[in-house]
Amino acid sequence: MAPPHAPRTRIVVLVSGNGSNLQAVLDACDDGSIPAEVVAVVSNRSSAFALERAATAGVPSVHVGKHTDETRRDYDARLADIVAGFAPDLVVLAGWMRILTSDFLGWFPDRVINLHPARPGELPGVNAIERAWHEAMAGQRTSTGVMVHLVPDEGVDDGPVLATEDVDIRPDDTFDTLADRIHAVEHRLLVATIATLCRQPSSTSSGATP
Repeated sequence: MAPPHAPRTRIVVLVSGNGSNLQAVLDACDDGSIPAEVVAVVSNRSSAFALERAATAGVPSVHVGKHTDETRRDYDARLADIVAGFAPDLVVLAGWMRILTSDFLGWFPDRVINLHPARPGELPGVNAIERAWHEAMAGQRTSTGVMVHLVPDEGVDDGPVLATEDVDIRPDDTFDTLADRIHAVEHRLLVATIATLCRQPSSTSSGATP
């Protein structure tokens, strides 16, 4: 654990849905497992339950919806401006269901990380757990995994890997039991990776430069 006088890493979490990984991060910040604080939660969906999790934790939350006539890059530039206002040291994508362009990523070089429920190079994009399950039922795989990676560009789930862990697909698994085990690994791996990053000197220099 970082000493009491050490600066706490500022984290902004981007979410689109339920926010169970957000909750794991909030809990770990609260109990000191992560020497950091979540300074804001941002969602592109107003109905995301993650916003309620943020409110319960007393963390500022912002819904940033896309305007009807807004281009993808214009949206990302507006999103970046909002996120930069919270001066994050790390931006964590925890179930964020939009591909970010350089108009966002350029503001936060080497500071955006993403969680994906598959091994590096496998099952990029949405519904990775469901696709792994169907492949297992077709006899095409016996395991899957989870990874946390940097997001340097617009590639889908293919940035430099920070951490990864395999998850076996058991003969008696149902989709729900597999999903539950993957989510448990997600929570643990994301918390451990953020904690490691927070203890690196470069992660505590807040601010953003477009």
